[in-house]
Amino acid sequence: MIKKTNVGLKIICLNRKANFNYFFEDLIEAGIVLKGSEIKSVRDGKVNLADSYAVEKNREIILINSHIAQYKQASISNHNPIDDRKLLLNKRQINKLIGKMQREGFTIVPTKMYFKNGKAKIEIAVAKGKKQYDKRATKKERDWNRDKARYIRKSS
Repeated sequence: MIKKTNVGLKIICLNRKANFNYFFEDLIEAGIVLKGSEIKSVRDGKVNLADSYAVEKNREIILINSHIAQYKQASISNHNPIDDRKLLLNKRQINKLIGKMQREGFTIVPTKMYFKNGKAKIEIAVAKGKKQYDKRATKKERDWNRDKARYIRKSS
């Protein structure tokens, strides 16, 4: 059986660290406001979302600490690599996210950045932080699955 893939979806950057450090509650797709030199660097794949997170400022969701490298061919008006970037969401989605952050103690973490039909999108997760013992259990389960696959491969 042939698997269908999303035509027009080109993944730029994944945040694997977020999957290890957080439990995901919701995944939401959002647009992101970028300058000209930023979008050129994004097209080159020079993006890092490892330590970034999102907060609320003036009833808007802002992505903080995401690194988009400077574009070499840009002129003097090049962008700042670690700049705050606004996420494009509906007002209802923003209110829902703000409520979860304030009442229930969730945080907003970007999981991946991709192009969808030529537009830069970012997938954000409403997440709760893992404790140290949760991380150990995750690592132990991953190691066991790897060993189990190795045993099956050797036996057949």
